[in-house]
Amino acid sequence: MKLSSTLEKAFNTQITLEFQASLVYRQLAIELEGMDLPGMAAWLRHQADEEIVHANKFIDHVSDRGNHPVIGAMEAPKGDADSVLEAFTTALEHERKVSESIRELYRAAEGEGDLDSRPLLNWFLQEQIEEESTVSEIVGRVEMINDDGPGLLRLDEELGARPTTTTEAR
Repeated sequence: MKLSSTLEKAFNTQITLEFQASLVYRQLAIELEGMDLPGMAAWLRHQADEEIVHANKFIDHVSDRGNHPVIGAMEAPKGDADSVLEAFTTALEHERKVSESIRELYRAAEGEGDLDSRPLLNWFLQEQIEEESTVSEIVGRVEMINDDGPGLLRLDEELGARPTTTTEAR
């Protein structure tokens, strides 16, 4: 069943937001690499790749429904983070923005009685709970560590051990 033009537009907005999230994470990775924290930078690069996987899931859904996926215009992400805390706080703020956008997309689909979008949107609702929880935990740990060098290096090592993923939809 084809998406309505309203839902097609809403899904395309979400596709753009997922790519924007990837760019935000890439820029934050650049910032932490500049702070000589390669593990945190690698974690953020992996997160950027995961956001592309998310965009691909939405693209596939729109395409599979007989609609036309379109990536909209994006702004360049903020180009500086003065601290590890600022970097991860920025990441958390963006995750919250993505979460709310997915909830709005869900509401729009429900409003149109679009049952076929439910499985995808339910998956994303659960995924965003995990995303926010993970980044929130990192923020909490960074706040606990404060500017303690050994603590930051330990967290850097831990985050750098994250397994790699692919940008292809799973």
